Amino acid sequence: MIWTVFLLIHAVLLYFILTHRSRSKGEPPLDKGIVPWLGHALEFGRDVSKFLNRMKQKHGDIFTVRVAGRYVTVLLDPHSYDQVIHDPESLDFTRYARVLMDRIFNLRLPHQQPERSKALMKKHFVGTNLNALNSSTSRHLQALLKGEMPSNQKHWKDEELFDFSYRILFKAGYLTLFGGEQNNNGSDPSRVYQEYKVFDGLLSKLARGTLKPEEKKASQKVQQRLLELLAPAGGAENQGSSSWVRGYRLLLQEDGVDEDMQKKALLMQLWATQGNVGPAAFWLLGYLLTNPDAMTAVRKEFSRVSQSTTSELNLMDTPVNTPVFDSALEETLRLTAAPFITREVVQEKTLHMSDGHEYLLRKGDRLCLFPFNSPQMDPEIYHEPQKFKFDRFLNKDGSAKNIFYKGGKQLKYFSMPWGAGTNGCVGKQYAVNTIRKFVYLMVTNYDMQLRDAHAQMPEVDASRYGLGLLQPVGDLNFRYRPRETH
Repeated sequence: MIWTVFLLIHAVLLYFILTHRSRSKGEPPLDKGIVPWLGHALEFGRDVSKFLNRMKQKHGDIFTVRVAGRYVTVLLDPHSYDQVIHDPESLDFTRYARVLMDRIFNLRLPHQQPERSKALMKKHFVGTNLNALNSSTSRHLQALLKGEMPSNQKHWKDEELFDFSYRILFKAGYLTLFGGEQNNNGSDPSRVYQEYKVFDGLLSKLARGTLKPEEKKASQKVQQRLLELLAPAGGAENQGSSSWVRGYRLLLQEDGVDEDMQKKALLMQLWATQGNVGPAAFWLLGYLLTNPDAMTAVRKEFSRVSQSTTSELNLMDTPVNTPVFDSALEETLRLTAAPFITREVVQEKTLHMSDGHEYLLRKGDRLCLFPFNSPQMDPEIYHEPQKFKFDRFLNKDGSAKNIFYKGGKQLKYFSMPWGAGTNGCVGKQYAVNTIRKFVYLMVTNYDMQLRDAHAQMPEVDASRYGLGLLQPVGDLNFRYRPRETH
């Protein structure tokens, strides 16, 4: 018994010796928190935006915090972001991405695979290939909306806006990219969506490794069902899949990835391509419904566009100038896009701040930017940053506004919903086109109104910070019906 206690005491002492850390000369301010090993993990996971604002008030624009045994240096000065975004030698994005892929999807791919996949995606989400995706998505959106609401229906139909937007856009994207019920080898998109929503609801806990035992079992079961549903996608016999998914499946095979990992990789791509578009459309439509002046301005612009085109499809198939819509979307994303931009410090690095200060970054630490807090919600950059202002990104002459300042200096990065540098969103234009088309169809073809005229936008789910587009706590009840044509 005495020896057991003796060994236990020595193990505890050894742990504290090995995990002890103090701030070295030239390093950012260090805040380890009061709980050994955990540090600030609980507050970080509960509401990272609120936590980082508190740390910024205490330490300034750069600081290092302990989170579940890891040391994370957070940089919140947008003038200094280039130092992080464009340094492939000292800072490695893919290492952290691989950790997340393993934790969320139990996915292990060859080291070179992520870069090869990104190159393939660039090939298929630009130019003529992008036009083909746009046309396919447009057709699916129109068919899905007509299936929900026949054009001859006169009565209002009640819906919850988040579920409605997510459901329609998920199905359209799934049918476009992965194939579906239009052939015998595809899976019913409604069933895929229902399973995916269960998985999506567990995503934040999966990413942080905080699932309860029963949630872990539920996650494993729903992932297995999704893997089975996605199995045909990209196969030679599934002609409904896009050329991108077929090429991606072939790329995985060339890299020696086995069948099980191929299905997991497809699940990751399903999340990457469909996890943000639906929520973004929800927030935008919600802001339009709760801001009548914004709805009127967007509807007026779309009316002018529709008069100058020969078909509704042209709104996605060809370049369209929609500065009012673009501003409203940019403002929506400023308020609701909250991804981390994260790097692993693979070798000691000196970070040169825009104010002239220098800080030493320690090898093995993690470096994190959180554009949601800075620049997107910075009151020095945006007056009343918590408010939705549909014309915030418009100049007085109606052109796009892209010049903003902080500290008297023009910002290169004034809003970063799509990331930047090596982890910038390759599918940005496809996503924008899809959201534009969906909103266009809704505001031009349907009358819409809130069931409660005084309803306010729901609060955001703080647990989703860092994972991309935020999601709401609750929903927004609305009703719609076909607009009468004269």
